[in-house]
Amino acid sequence: MATLLFSSIFVMFLALLSLADGGSIGVNYGRIAGDLPSASKVVKLLRSQGIERVKVYDTDPAVLRSLSRTGIKVTVNLPNELLHAAARKQSFAYGWIRRNVVAYYPHTQIESIAVGNEVFVDPKNTTAFLVPAMKNIHQALVKYKLDSDIKLSSPVALSALQNSYPSSAGSFRPELIEPVFKPMFEFLRETGSYLMVNAYPFFAYESNSVVISLDYSLFRQNPGVPDSGNGLRYFNLFDAQIDAVFAAMSALKYDDVPLVVSETGWPSKGDENEIGASLENAAAYNGNLIKRIITGGGTPLRPNANLTVFLFALFNENEKSGPTSERNYGLFYPDMRKVYDIPFTVEDLKEFGDESSPVTGGGEVRVSSNGSGQSWCVAKDVGKDKLQSGLDYACGEGGADCRPIQPGSTCYDPDTLQAHASFAFNSYYQKMGRAAGACYFDGAAFVVTQPPKFGKCEFPTGY
Repeated sequence: MATLLFSSIFVMFLALLSLADGGSIGVNYGRIAGDLPSASKVVKLLRSQGIERVKVYDTDPAVLRSLSRTGIKVTVNLPNELLHAAARKQSFAYGWIRRNVVAYYPHTQIESIAVGNEVFVDPKNTTAFLVPAMKNIHQALVKYKLDSDIKLSSPVALSALQNSYPSSAGSFRPELIEPVFKPMFEFLRETGSYLMVNAYPFFAYESNSVVISLDYSLFRQNPGVPDSGNGLRYFNLFDAQIDAVFAAMSALKYDDVPLVVSETGWPSKGDENEIGASLENAAAYNGNLIKRIITGGGTPLRPNANLTVFLFALFNENEKSGPTSERNYGLFYPDMRKVYDIPFTVEDLKEFGDESSPVTGGGEVRVSSNGSGQSWCVAKDVGKDKLQSGLDYACGEGGADCRPIQPGSTCYDPDTLQAHASFAFNSYYQKMGRAAGACYFDGAAFVVTQPPKFGKCEFPTGY
């Protein structure tokens, strides 16, 4: 009976998971290649995979026309080389919006405009034109009454951070704060927009593989990395990088500005010195990231911030310069075969089998809320040894209140390892104030927001 009860709870959890208000996955559709399929074929590919967002690096008419009436949300780009003109002349901004947005909207669902891309590392030094260009482009949206429908931002590379480790010490480069970041954040706040960030854990791992765990980089099982500055424990490098940006924004008093990850990815091939670039690692990173995002939950620092994330990139691009990795970030080959098999939707997750770490930074799975803001920690079906080890820790060193699961006590029945471990894990989780990382137990536990029930035992929600 106890096994049936837990099975019912687990099935209910999976059903709730499928309805979770999770984040959103999009793809970057780069076209620096000479062998790519037509835009119309690309749109069919996107729709066949359930991909509902795409970001392009220009405003190519063939692409925008092909996306018309598809329901796919589109981010277009004003390239860096046009920033000076957009900043200098309001008339240029009016014309650009008229030709590249008004001409296609609303049949092509343009939802945002990326003004420039990684402007701060542009060798042509276009930084001074960024905010004025954003303001002029926004004024053009106002002119055509599109400012409430289309948001403006600018993708920022992590190199814009002065400090990124630990996450709690995240800060922006001092020389960019007054002339760029503060006025840009004011603009984003006033227009209800968000910061776009390009984050690549691959680069950090490649440069520091001696000290950064590959499992930590790929969302796989790992003991986590504590941050003494904020008291949180991080179980993947992606969360740590994003929280460093959140911390940098908070230091400038812009906690209310949301964040979108405009690029992230992992190469499936690289040069000999590009440590970690492989087909297996790319599949693990992107697959586990997608699982992490679409099943809901934010970062340890911002647990309620469901993220929109754009993977880089749709195709391998054979005309890109630089190391081998630059031409091998694609999810698909130019003939539209998958480079590796990963999920794009909640339905696809049923077939995804990489052994990943908890889907959120705190080892938590967030499912639809019960309306009370409460949550509980329960055991996974991971085998006797791992469950017993977690139970022993919780009731011993962890200081959980395990008296109710002793023989003759209120929660002894059902007398199963799964039920007892769940009670002990939850006791520890509640004792720790439901802190991020408190429901982990070496991957043997997850968080639910519906009250668990084993027999007549009621799980506490706080001490």
